[in-house]
Amino acid sequence: MKAWRGVIEEYRDFLPVTDKTPIVTLFEGNTPLVPAPRLAEATDARMQIYLKCEGFNPTGSFKDRGMTVAISKALETGSRAVICASTGNTSASAAAFAARAGIRAFVMVPKGAVALGKLSQAAIHGAKVLMVDGNFDQALTIVRQIAERYPVTLVNSVNPFRLEGQKTGAFEVCDQLGRAPDYHLVPVGNAGNITAYWRGYREYHRAGRVKELPRMVGFQAAGAAPIYENRVIQEPRTVATAIKIGNPASWGPALEAMKDSRGWIDIVTDEEILRAYRLLAHEEGIFMEPASAATVAGLSKLIKAGRFEPGSTLVLTLTGHGLKDPDTALESASRPTTVPPRVDAVLAQLGL
Repeated sequence: MKAWRGVIEEYRDFLPVTDKTPIVTLFEGNTPLVPAPRLAEATDARMQIYLKCEGFNPTGSFKDRGMTVAISKALETGSRAVICASTGNTSASAAAFAARAGIRAFVMVPKGAVALGKLSQAAIHGAKVLMVDGNFDQALTIVRQIAERYPVTLVNSVNPFRLEGQKTGAFEVCDQLGRAPDYHLVPVGNAGNITAYWRGYREYHRAGRVKELPRMVGFQAAGAAPIYENRVIQEPRTVATAIKIGNPASWGPALEAMKDSRGWIDIVTDEEILRAYRLLAHEEGIFMEPASAATVAGLSKLIKAGRFEPGSTLVLTLTGHGLKDPDTALESASRPTTVPPRVDAVLAQLGL
């Protein structure tokens, strides 16, 4: 069995790289596609459910797929610095890949709206982190203006190379499953992922690698649902900070992906997200950040509504690892119990 080489080398024929592109990789990709029979049972799903666990990428989120291509292409053009706005995962990934490439990283994050795990990653990798006293959309506007005027490369998902890398998630699903699923469920924040997955499925289909195409189904948090509500949300609110975005950069392409695939975008409440977050950890032993649980919450909601045909194959993208946001985990789980150092006291708590 050959060693995994990272998404660029594994899928080079489908990516905009040449022999002159200096490949910057942390050997991202090759994340597990995990069957979820207990989740299916818990949600009364009479179908096959698989979890694409993107939290097992090097920096703990799907962002690494796009960042390896974006940073490699930035280096190819002679760039010595990259910049991004972020709700957390992009900043962690950009900082890590910039460190790997030996270039500088500048990141802007909304003050008080980024989970501790993600902030600590950007800091330890040596990025210059600025907290803007505003939201993500304001931060993105600022970094876009800076990238237009100064010699720094923007590596948000408006950078076309980001989506090129992210589409490899669809390639892997097809390779691991042996076909495309009937439905692919994705959390939607800045909307790059649903766009990229659909692009990947179409390219594999055109190349004859798969015969089928899935229907793309996206989920936004109810308090941050601009695409669902068809309006910009000035002050988005949700516990799922990774999708707390009121004006998605890939809004138009996401609508196209939804329309072309005969899919749709729905909403889930914070209560539904947190319930699914706990369910996933309890039933399948998989710890993912709250934004990831939007797909599980959506699954439960749509199964009750009868939106999926019995016998269908569903893939749910889980975008980031649970350790990205340890505070929410501790708030959502039972607290540890303090006991004296005696066997009888321990047994009393265990109920044995």
